[in-house]
Amino acid sequence: MDIVSKKITWIKAAKTEEIPANGGACIKHGSKQIAVFNFEKRGEWYATQNLCPHKMQMVLSRGMVGDKEGEPKVACPFHKKTFSLQTGECMSGEDYSIKTYPVKIEDGYVYVGIE
Repeated sequence: MDIVSKKITWIKAAKTEEIPANGGACIKHGSKQIAVFNFEKRGEWYATQNLCPHKMQMVLSRGMVGDKEGEPKVACPFHKKTFSLQTGECMSGEDYSIKTYPVKIEDGYVYVGIE
């Protein structure tokens, strides 16, 4: 079976200093809202959709970052549904998930990979 690799386009999202430490910010790319997280305590960066699928609100960039048993997560600021920043799976036991995006840091800028 042939595996077709998806082409990733890297977009310059923001300067690293524009994303709060241990928090997130929203960037827009076309019609997409993407939440970018600077998990400074872990030395890691993540990006997800900004839309919380629970109540369909564009709020995840304002969520609280943390971890559960070593897995990085974000909690929706309104209803506290939590999502893995690595896989997008809901960690609150519900059948929700969010899209995640690859992130890289170069020359003081955050880049998000879009398929």
